[in-house]
Amino acid sequence: MRSNRATARAGVSLAATLPLLAGALALGIPAHAADHPSRSTLAGTKPVWATATADKGATSDSAQVRARVYLAGRDAAGLAQYAAAVSDPSSASYGKHLSAEEAQARFGATQAQVDAVKAWLASSGLKVTSVTPHYVAVSGDVAAVEKAFGTQLHNFAKGSRTYRAPARTASVPASLNGAVLTVTGLDNAPHKAKHKDQLPPPDDVFKNSGPFSTYHGSNVASTLPSAYGQKVPYAVKGYTGKELRSAYGAGKYTGKGVRVAITDAYASPTIAYDVATYAKKNGDKPWKTGQLRQVLPAGYTDTEECGAAGWYGEETLDVEAVHAVAPDANVVYVGAASCYDDDLLDSLSKIVDNHLADIVSNSWGDIEANETPDVAAAYDQVFQFGAVEGIGFYFSSGDDGDEVANTGTKQVDTPANSAWVTAVGGTSLAVGKGHKYLWETGWGTQKASLSKDGKSWAGFPGAFTSGAGGGTSRTVPQPSYQKNVVPKALATANNKAGNRVVPDIAAIADPNTGFLVGQTQTFPDGSEKYSEYRIGGTSLAAPVIAAVQALAQEARGGKAIGFANPAIYSKYGSKVYHDVVDRPTGKDLAVARVDYVNGVDAADGLSYSVRSLGKDSSLQAVKGYDTVTGVGSPAPGYVESYPRR
Repeated sequence: MRSNRATARAGVSLAATLPLLAGALALGIPAHAADHPSRSTLAGTKPVWATATADKGATSDSAQVRARVYLAGRDAAGLAQYAAAVSDPSSASYGKHLSAEEAQARFGATQAQVDAVKAWLASSGLKVTSVTPHYVAVSGDVAAVEKAFGTQLHNFAKGSRTYRAPARTASVPASLNGAVLTVTGLDNAPHKAKHKDQLPPPDDVFKNSGPFSTYHGSNVASTLPSAYGQKVPYAVKGYTGKELRSAYGAGKYTGKGVRVAITDAYASPTIAYDVATYAKKNGDKPWKTGQLRQVLPAGYTDTEECGAAGWYGEETLDVEAVHAVAPDANVVYVGAASCYDDDLLDSLSKIVDNHLADIVSNSWGDIEANETPDVAAAYDQVFQFGAVEGIGFYFSSGDDGDEVANTGTKQVDTPANSAWVTAVGGTSLAVGKGHKYLWETGWGTQKASLSKDGKSWAGFPGAFTSGAGGGTSRTVPQPSYQKNVVPKALATANNKAGNRVVPDIAAIADPNTGFLVGQTQTFPDGSEKYSEYRIGGTSLAAPVIAAVQALAQEARGGKAIGFANPAIYSKYGSKVYHDVVDRPTGKDLAVARVDYVNGVDAADGLSYSVRSLGKDSSLQAVKGYDTVTGVGSPAPGYVESYPRR
């Protein structure tokens, strides 16, 4: 799976499983008895698209394969159960987290298991290339892979492309006694490697044109046509930490003593300068020496395919948003070598294995249809180890609403669909004079441009452009914490037994009511200079919620919150949430936008548009739980709502 950023610049998306069942969890993909009694199958290792009708024949025996054999550990069921117990406020074990060393000693793979897996792989003709606490990586030809995993690799048509995949479910020797969780890399869709060791310069400049509102409603577009029977305000220039801290009830808390990690791909070469400049220009606390650090890979790959320069802006947004809301929190950026699963999993594992932080913001993902069960199991194992250690993962829910406009099919994003992470949806935020919270709508935008004669909005209200991701998973069963909160009609939309519904919580995401970010960008003359622009996306919402969680952790005396979903849902319906709806004033809402045609200056003219708010594809923000904002956004009192025990 290739992951995309979930950021929206000025309204354009740039794009970025195990259930909790009745309080118990099942880890990953269990091995089942295979047709041959001496082998155990690894369910989910044959992709659903590897069908007989798509089969183009056997893959050449000499073709090379790189795979990872993930280790189940010494007590997979115990890991899942303990992760659930320490995360549940109603459990006697709530908050009794383990250190990284204790977690590995209790639930990680034994040396005997590792040795047995390595010996089996070597005996099949595969070369072991690396070993970590989580997996054994191997390489070899197709013939050796087929011998090791008791399957045949064929070529299959998938869309307009052809990819390699197992023709039947992979299996492992039963003598391994459940040591293997799953294997990834047997299929190669869409893993394409173009190796480069140099990172590109910053992306081309993007700037917003005025006029702006200094706060919501302060500057009405009186010379432009009306929308919904009234004149509408110009969009704000971009909120900063003052507005966000006020909107989400930060109070006196600053995140002091709390560590927040951020994962993305690659690393901005100007991050230190950019975040220091932004803080100085926008009234945030200056960064202290050592308050921001980076943990980076030895090298980078797939820089062109992954759009490495675009990820610089993602890192910058995430770091600046966390610092704006939690200015005393320590931030560690953990960059991945590429935007592919293997590298992103390695970054997440670094955080867990070294307990680099208690809160992890992740503004990336992909559509659920591209996720295979083997990869989902590998992610969930990392998330469960994190939960055991008191680490919570926060993932953006996506920027394409129900994904129909993007993919033609209603679906959610991944890893936000995991039952072991907090999926963060998005809102449009209105903050008034004096940083006063006015209202939020669910983030969903329709755009209509000014007519040629300037007297109306052409095709008003226009087409859907972007919105918070959400909906019902097709693959992840309903976790227990969602029962009695998520409406049955949503939970059972794809399965009578009930499935995971996304998101869990929400914060500002609409780029039309978005956050001001500062970044070094490449200007038309080739120069690289710092500039600022308004931005949004659920990749803004995710670090904002992560920062709010840092405030909440400080408020409870610094004790880690860990995996927060059971606690988040236990507060459902209380005053600690803004119950976000699409028409909070009883009327349809919109803002006016003026943009540079060329994205940088007025040389090529200006474009005028009206952006309707609260129009998220087929998704709706309604009273109670919904698929745009989950249980709502944090209100005053949320930060202090976590129990101290």
